[in-house]
Amino acid sequence: MPENLPNVPELLRTAVRSLGGAERSNQLTMASAVAHSIDTGEHLAVQAGTGTGKSLAYLVPSVRHAVQSGKTVIVSTATIALQRQLIDRDMPRLADALEGSLGRRPHFAILKGRNNYLCMNKIHPGSAEEPPTDELFDPFAVSRLGREVQRLTEWSSDTETGDRDDLAPGVSDKAWRQVSVTARECLGKSRCPVGEDCFAERARAEASQVDVVVTNHALLAIDAITGIAILPEHDVVVIDEAHELVDRVTNVATAELAASTISAAARRCAKLVEEQDADRLEAAGEGWAALLEELRPERWEALPPGAAPALAAVRDAAWSLRTAIGPSRPGMALSDPEAAAARNTALASVEEVHDSAVRVLSAFDEPDPAKRHDVVWLAADDNRGSIRRVVRMAPLSVGGLLRSRLFAESTVVLTSATLTVGGSFDGLAVNWGLPAESSVVIDPAMATGSEAPSDSGTLKWNALDVGSPFDHARAGIIYIAKQLPPPGRDGLSPTYLDEIAELVEAAGGRTLGLFSSMRAAKAASEAMRDRLDTPILCQGDDSTGALVRAFAGDEPTSLFGTLSLWQGVDVPGPSLSLVILDRIPFPRPDDPLLVARQKAVESRGGNGFLSVAANHAALLLAQGVGRLLRSVDDKGVVAVLDPRLATARYAGYLRASLPPFWETSDPEVVRKALGRIRDSRP
Repeated sequence: MPENLPNVPELLRTAVRSLGGAERSNQLTMASAVAHSIDTGEHLAVQAGTGTGKSLAYLVPSVRHAVQSGKTVIVSTATIALQRQLIDRDMPRLADALEGSLGRRPHFAILKGRNNYLCMNKIHPGSAEEPPTDELFDPFAVSRLGREVQRLTEWSSDTETGDRDDLAPGVSDKAWRQVSVTARECLGKSRCPVGEDCFAERARAEASQVDVVVTNHALLAIDAITGIAILPEHDVVVIDEAHELVDRVTNVATAELAASTISAAARRCAKLVEEQDADRLEAAGEGWAALLEELRPERWEALPPGAAPALAAVRDAAWSLRTAIGPSRPGMALSDPEAAAARNTALASVEEVHDSAVRVLSAFDEPDPAKRHDVVWLAADDNRGSIRRVVRMAPLSVGGLLRSRLFAESTVVLTSATLTVGGSFDGLAVNWGLPAESSVVIDPAMATGSEAPSDSGTLKWNALDVGSPFDHARAGIIYIAKQLPPPGRDGLSPTYLDEIAELVEAAGGRTLGLFSSMRAAKAASEAMRDRLDTPILCQGDDSTGALVRAFAGDEPTSLFGTLSLWQGVDVPGPSLSLVILDRIPFPRPDDPLLVARQKAVESRGGNGFLSVAANHAALLLAQGVGRLLRSVDDKGVVAVLDPRLATARYAGYLRASLPPFWETSDPEVVRKALGRIRDSRP
């Protein structure tokens, strides 16, 4: 292993010079803190504002550690966009820059879940699944599905990676499922007739030999939850976009049980077992469907009448089917790969049904709701006009899981532009399962309903806010429209539309409109197209990537959209000088999981609203506001049309999470400022 490598500040200077950048003190501060964390084994949370260069600040010490120790570093992100930036741009340029200083070129790879890669065994004719039942009666859908599968089959001969993200243009989820497998469905490399050519195995093998593996929060969660080593052996994990970690881990740990999934499992098993065995599960699924039709969609405080016997019937029928399928015959996969694949698919689906039924049945064993592991609710999803009733189970807390499976196993660095809520790291830290950092805790109870871990334990962490290179007070204005009425439930009122029109007109377009619902975004788009001369794009008109490129490429154009635009949109320069937020992005008040988490906090004497709903809103609000300044030359206005940001009792708590823009509630001042910015454009 190399010894006497240059220290992190030297390597960072080398990298910055090579990349043609300028040295930034806050970037050096962050890089040094990450290096200290790796050296001491103490976890670190770093808030680094836009423009800090945080990717380089954590990659340089990570690469140095990997080269010196011979151990892999895992970098996890929430979005595909950041994964692509790291793999396609940041890591190759950094490897070129540091090769001379490190004595060799650092190696890196991207690793995703198995179902993101083509399965060559399923590509063989006859091994693709039958289309879902609803598509059998839709000739257009079947023909489209067939065309997409045919294109995927042809692509399988050309692709080097088999990675879905490398396919352009993309295909529907239904088409992709025809040529991919989940981890449960996979035959395994040694038992698969084309195992040596497996794209997923190839990606995993490559990842085991590199210095830095880039992955996503979902795969990181699967690795932690299952205990199966999906990721290569490592001792350091860097979590970028760490404000998303709890939600992504929660999503992975959420399961569901619907009549359609039970029926699908029975159909997959029908060819492998006696008819009466499959019929028994089908009948249990019908009983489950009949029960759900009688119940109101809501969170379950206890099992409703009739649920226990219905679930027991599903559980027992699924286990009986699993037993009837029996163990695989030696050599079956190699001699009859199609039959082996069908068997694995059937087993995976019936085991999922069984496990979900058991999970619902056992969810209420603990009498105290605040101490239960799972929250259970009945949802009624609108699926293209038809209502699908499904019971979902999500963990009340993921803090304990992260504490025992992530923080106890590796040194973890968590970073994002938005990690402080109400001016403190504690809101996120306790949800991650870390001890509260500050001596004065804003809320003594965790949003997860668990007591905060004790500082007397061995888990130690540090927090650091390295600030931002932007002079927010000089570069931006935050305008809170106090004169508007509070937002209602009936969509955007005429006064809101008037305000939006006046602001966009003053800015000369150049507006990113962030709305709390697609209905509001579409209504505002239609109204502005009638009232303004500048172009208005709306999310859903095209792919999000195409819309953002069109918005960035034409200064007078505005882009209106909803949740996915609140994060990750990066449009520096004159195309964006106004960000409009129609309301504070509180979660839905009837969200079963968040309601349960609020109640758990309140049962311990905490403020459930602040700990859960306000924390959620503060993080998303900070992300939305962060769309304005993307380079040091940017100037503009963030207009929040919700007067509660100035008048409500929690307003100060939310504003403490935002950058220190110059603040005003005077619409005339804002319109004049936007006009000056517009007229200063060359």
